[in-house]
Amino acid sequence: MADQLRRITLASRPQGDATTEHFALETSDIPEPGAGEALVAVDHFSLDPYMRGRMDDGPSYAEPVAVGATMGAQGVGRVIASRADGLSEGDVVTGMTGWASHAVLPAEQLTKVPDGVPPTAVLGVLGMPGFTGWFGLTEIGKPKAGETLVVGAATGPVGSMVGQLAKAYGLRTVAVAGGADKCEMAREVYGFDAAVDHRAYGSVSEMRKALDEAAPDGIDIYFENVGGKTLEAVLPLMNTFGRIPVCGMVAWYDGAGDVQTTMPALWRTLLVKRMAVQGFIIADHWDRFGAFQSDVAPRVNKGEIEWREDVAKGIESAPQAFLDMLKGGNTGKQIVAV
Repeated sequence: MADQLRRITLASRPQGDATTEHFALETSDIPEPGAGEALVAVDHFSLDPYMRGRMDDGPSYAEPVAVGATMGAQGVGRVIASRADGLSEGDVVTGMTGWASHAVLPAEQLTKVPDGVPPTAVLGVLGMPGFTGWFGLTEIGKPKAGETLVVGAATGPVGSMVGQLAKAYGLRTVAVAGGADKCEMAREVYGFDAAVDHRAYGSVSEMRKALDEAAPDGIDIYFENVGGKTLEAVLPLMNTFGRIPVCGMVAWYDGAGDVQTTMPALWRTLLVKRMAVQGFIIADHWDRFGAFQSDVAPRVNKGEIEWREDVAKGIESAPQAFLDMLKGGNTGKQIVAV
């Protein structure tokens, strides 16, 4: 099959939870690049929670994936044929290749990976997830030394970036993660001051008590990745003039049958505490990517920022790895080795 393009397409739209039946593995001839384009043999591609929303056809910030189309994703690989100035055979590049073994893209949609940078780092710690964490924390969270930050999905690529930067900025950092192993990773690998296992508590009130103990001075910044029980537990503990960068709500992405909300009371908390809650889509802020690179890349190179990857082997493994990720099955940045 090395002489064919292999890709994962959206076979049908989920009604409720997504399953592997909603994906299909297809093969076809490898395309030839046109003028100004390059053909890339993809080595790795990224799996991210936002992709679940694009499987639906409701209104959102991005167009849904069409049924029968290749699932979208950022990938990294090598140019194997080029008809574009500035790109040569052998160049290591990144771009929106999709869940595919090969991709033809215009040169302006491909970026060379700098020498010395591990190629998969551009999919995580030095790419969109790391940038998302940096932007949401610095530009919306506006951290100040001595404050307390809580972040959900804390061992993922966004949450771990948020926690490590907040710690470097002088904040008390509290992780929310699923399971004892991830909580230990949050403390021992990423340096969080405390970690709360959301799976250990059967009710919102029990989890809120644990968070109250972990954040005795209240919460100044809650970096929202998950929604669900964590959001309900956090909001009453927020300090006056607290800030909430809203990045994602993974607990609500794949079906909503078990979502419990007390929105009138929670919404009133925003008023009483005069909180700032701002949703953001990182695609709106690429003009700040250079500033992120300038701040974070030296920290990564010096070993000041830890990062981990979960690598699924083979393009056929992508659907199950994606579904597992949505349920917290990964411990680092989820990628697929083609």
